[in-house]
Amino acid sequence: MKLGHGNYDRRPVVRVPAAADNGQEAWRGAAAWQRLGSGEVGAGEPDAGPADRRVVVIDTVPGVDVADLMSQLSGAHPEATVVDVAQAAALPGKELDQLLASRLTDDRVFGKLTHEPLEHFYDADRLAGAAERVGAGLTFLVGWGAALVPVEADCVVLADLPRWETQQRQRQGAPNWGCDNGTEDPLRKYKRSYFVEWRTADRHKQDIWSRLDLVLDTTAEAVLVTADAVRRGLASTARRPFRVMPYFDPGSWGGQWMREVCGLDAEPPNFAWCFDCVPEENSLLLEIDGSTVELPAQNLVLQHPAELLGRRTRARFGAEFPIRFDLLDTMGGGNLSLQVHPLTEYIQREFGMPYTQDESYYLLDAAPGAHVYLGLREGIDPEQMMADLRTAQQGGADFVAEDYVNTFPARPHDHFLIPAGTVHSSGADSMVLEISATPYIFTFKMWDWGRLGLDGKPRPINIDHAEANIQWDRDTAWVEQNLVGQVAELAASEGWREERTGLHELEFIETRRHWIRGRSEHHTHGTVQVKNLVHGAEALVESPTGAFEPFVVHYAETFIVPAAVGAYTVRPHGPAVGTEIATITAWVRGTETTD
Repeated sequence: MKLGHGNYDRRPVVRVPAAADNGQEAWRGAAAWQRLGSGEVGAGEPDAGPADRRVVVIDTVPGVDVADLMSQLSGAHPEATVVDVAQAAALPGKELDQLLASRLTDDRVFGKLTHEPLEHFYDADRLAGAAERVGAGLTFLVGWGAALVPVEADCVVLADLPRWETQQRQRQGAPNWGCDNGTEDPLRKYKRSYFVEWRTADRHKQDIWSRLDLVLDTTAEAVLVTADAVRRGLASTARRPFRVMPYFDPGSWGGQWMREVCGLDAEPPNFAWCFDCVPEENSLLLEIDGSTVELPAQNLVLQHPAELLGRRTRARFGAEFPIRFDLLDTMGGGNLSLQVHPLTEYIQREFGMPYTQDESYYLLDAAPGAHVYLGLREGIDPEQMMADLRTAQQGGADFVAEDYVNTFPARPHDHFLIPAGTVHSSGADSMVLEISATPYIFTFKMWDWGRLGLDGKPRPINIDHAEANIQWDRDTAWVEQNLVGQVAELAASEGWREERTGLHELEFIETRRHWIRGRSEHHTHGTVQVKNLVHGAEALVESPTGAFEPFVVHYAETFIVPAAVGAYTVRPHGPAVGTEIATITAWVRGTETTD
């Protein structure tokens, strides 16, 4: 196994400019809990209420441990009244399940996106009753939806939590919001989060954002920061290149490449995935007043869609980040499942998603003999293929993928294009940078090579969904003409050359690869760009006008260049000086401007 450069940064931090008055803006641990009941908001302003009455609303997101939060508040402020708003006023679990039944479905993995506002999860009369529990002295109203209580608050706090941390807690037995499902299948808990809770939470967060005085990071040790500092940090991030915090996960087919290159823990048996540009689930690390606060990167998308995405990309997708980069490691591992992604009309009709999961495989590395499965062989019988898949799924003879699916050699820097409806899989001994559209759970597995997941259970197989979406005319000739070896040189000058590598015309993402020895000039042209350093140890990204601080990128790291950045340059840096580096860049096709 050939390894690359081991300088990958697993905790990239964005440093937030200090406040003009240099007042304190961050508190940790016990100081954070004390601050919440101090009668001061923000950086030290007195609250708006009378001295003998203070109401602190601490609105949370699903996944926050409300019981622990309330315990900490009671310990720091034993004289206070602490009200669990969900316990006081939320719909009972059975009523909530009935309300959401059509969205959650009986499927283990797939539901339908909900558009319910958070108010529908509450009883209005009981919310009014919660307001009546506010009396003299200090009262904390706590929980998801606390800001719905009809009472005048002296301080409004958001207790936030990144979605990856929510998933870890669910795997360890935490339930969904308003549920007694701690022992339920983690995939079903994730489904409820993905299709219901997170969408509703984003809408509610938008509703209360302008009211916030403080933000509480509840990922590990409590870190309390002023909302103004968070707003300043997000505004700054939206105008400079940055990275979100990646997360890594083992899997049944995982490999060993990322463990070495990214410096990962030795304990898990492998690492299959690295999600290093999925703002909906990744964290953004902000350094505020000497403390690092971990918040959902989705906050940036929601609060600064114009600066981040650009006006044309925002017009097409709304406040949603449409491009995903992740790493798939099968070096020393096994094949990915044989799979297909839904067509646009299918994902809209069945799951309520506005667009589908087109994707591609860019090979960062590959061992000799590595290959990808892509498209169907000439002259196969579709009915026989589906019958063989169902036989294998029912415990009969293994499905022989090579009888039906093309295989192509996979070498470093190959780029295979995979529009929705195309049967595909990455084979063993490959290191894939997956460049795709964002709806990332809509993978219809047809064959998983007869293996179990790491939990000892079969992974979900979706043969019926797959059959409804396979494009049978994407055979060997079509794939060779459209999806394999589509690299074309576009321009070159002293010290750099530019190539187009895809994606296919059916996909909305465009990609460019730049080979750079000197300084290469780039421009966002009014739309967000996502980039990865696919070759070379280190690169430096700079503003020709000094609009942002020079930004260092290491091998295999993905970074985001907001639309508002405009012009920037890239050149080899550190150990890469004097050598050639390469980046791959993706953006939404047709959103470029000449402004």
